[in-house]
Amino acid sequence: MIKALITTFMVVFVLGACTVPEETPTDGVYRPKVFRIPAGATSKIQFRQLDTVNEIRLARGLVPLELSAQLNAAAKTHSIDMAKQQRPWHFGSDGSSPIDRVARSGYPGKMLGENISETYENDTEILQVWMRDPDARASIMNPDARFLGLAWFQEKNGKIWWTQLTGN
Repeated sequence: MIKALITTFMVVFVLGACTVPEETPTDGVYRPKVFRIPAGATSKIQFRQLDTVNEIRLARGLVPLELSAQLNAAAKTHSIDMAKQQRPWHFGSDGSSPIDRVARSGYPGKMLGENISETYENDTEILQVWMRDPDARASIMNPDARFLGLAWFQEKNGKIWWTQLTGN
């Protein structure tokens, strides 16, 4: 148990070291460093997050997850909708819940959790944020989870609307 905790913290720490620190502004105004997601990077980002999540899960003795095309689609739909609404929340503009959106995507299993964010942070940084939040971490570390979905929508100004789903 102690070894698993240490491994988990080491993975999160190493991921934190992979980000480039921002320069301190001289005028005191915070300006987020804009992380631009290049066209064609979807698979790379989704698999990078899946691999990292699985390293953390394996360190805790949990089974690894697989990417689900349906969960990715449900996550993409919700990321776009959050951007249109300009608010990070779990309900769609049509009143849909995460369970509704996952069912609409054709996912055959049960949706277990949804993590969302409105940020300028990249995929590695947002995973670190989710792992520090007890509810988001519980979704990622759910022992019943078998599948992961991840998607985002990036606005022209660089803001990214992230959605991560887990299911069994």
